[in-house]
Amino acid sequence: LICAESAGRLESIRQLIEESNLGASEDVVFALHPQSVNTIADFMKGNERFGCCVSPLFNGFVWQPQQLLLITEAELFTQTARQRRSKETSNTDPDTLFKDLSELKVGDPVVHVEHGIGRYQGLVLLNMAGPKEAPAFEEFLHLVYAHDATLYVPVQQLHQVTRYAGADPDSAPLHQLGSGQWDKAKRKAAQQIRDTAAELLNLYAARAIRKGHAFEFSAHDYAAFSESFGFEETPDQANAIAAVIGDMTSGKPMDRLVCGDVGFGKTEVALRASFIAVMGGKQVAILAPTTLLAEQHAATWKDRFAAWPVRIVELSRFKTAKEISTALAAIAAGDADIVIGTHKLLSKETQFARLGLVIVDEEHRFGVRQKDALKALRAEVDILTLTATPIPRTLGMALEGLREFSVIATAPQKRLAIKTFVRRESDGVIREAVLREIKRGGQVYFLHNEVETIQNRKQALQILLPEARIAVAHGQMHERELEAVMRDFVTQRSNVLLCT
Repeated sequence: LICAESAGRLESIRQLIEESNLGASEDVVFALHPQSVNTIADFMKGNERFGCCVSPLFNGFVWQPQQLLLITEAELFTQTARQRRSKETSNTDPDTLFKDLSELKVGDPVVHVEHGIGRYQGLVLLNMAGPKEAPAFEEFLHLVYAHDATLYVPVQQLHQVTRYAGADPDSAPLHQLGSGQWDKAKRKAAQQIRDTAAELLNLYAARAIRKGHAFEFSAHDYAAFSESFGFEETPDQANAIAAVIGDMTSGKPMDRLVCGDVGFGKTEVALRASFIAVMGGKQVAILAPTTLLAEQHAATWKDRFAAWPVRIVELSRFKTAKEISTALAAIAAGDADIVIGTHKLLSKETQFARLGLVIVDEEHRFGVRQKDALKALRAEVDILTLTATPIPRTLGMALEGLREFSVIATAPQKRLAIKTFVRRESDGVIREAVLREIKRGGQVYFLHNEVETIQNRKQALQILLPEARIAVAHGQMHERELEAVMRDFVTQRSNVLLCT
């Protein structure tokens, strides 16, 4: 007895059996056409040796006393089904798939892969039986399109419906069924993807044929610089450093992505690469997404290069016009070895005398214009990108081999695990937790996701925690004011940051 998941699948199996010519040889023990039955009991009562029925069973079995072999559809098509599933999931963003119908709410905008944007109106039962057949109800998703057109999607085809990812779900533009609007939008998107792919391929083809700079350095000096790292490298970190050194000394332009969690040691990989580039007579540009991060990097690099004849300059909004002018002159003259800054590094007024390495921290946080400038740089110099959260395109290019890829997945030995506590809110819990952190010289983020009431929360915290130095930060503040608050927090002028 063969069991299928639905009447439609049963018909497909019956057709497959007939087309595969079973019964052509003399030793076949069953009829060519399997008999349809409603239950296993019905099959056992009958005289047929070969039958099929609809059943939700996933695994079959052998029932020796009754001389019954039961095979399920899943067992018949094990390999084919697995291949099909992997193909479906590989082309779909897992974040946009609905894991379960309960995730859909009535009125939610959704996207059907063949018909475009509609609104989900709930589940309906429709009778799929013919006029003279017994009722056979099946569940469908009820979607409404422009001009109140209706589309019913079988729940088995849920994978074809994804979450609408546009900016405002309430004003999602509904497509008109049969109008060709959706096909036109898909064609336009596909063309843009092809154009981007062609541009990237041209860029990386140009890199592949161009001879890069093969860096040379003193092994003795490198060992001395490495010794100033106050920790033992993790295996992943050591592998990433070795891979970067291999790239830089190979004579081919480097474009490597180093991916690792916060605190796993990506910065040390960048420091070693900087050392090799500077000792090889080239300038290094370190690009950070925020002024604050640029300033932190500057402190780290100055600390590690303090014992070496290396000049480090900063380009950021925290610097005066005179300091920036002096830095730009030093960069153009080749007197500055390492330049650390935000996207100002990519402006036309920044002219490098002998740029050899660009280190990009969290590339996904830069805008389109900055990424285009980086793209132009990629054809000329070595690029090292550090990220904790690679964007899909960056990660995809790394996995496809367009960019080299190193993962730092092992945490340093002394890195403490994060502990998470869920507690009922009370003043006692808040005071105890904050004071424990402040007394050990630490700092506290206090998340409050309502800008309108954040000052009220600050007043309440000042009464509860008179010992704390509380600062407020949220996205509606002026950028310079926000940076000043963050700078004060980093330099320990404040020890509790109340923020969104």
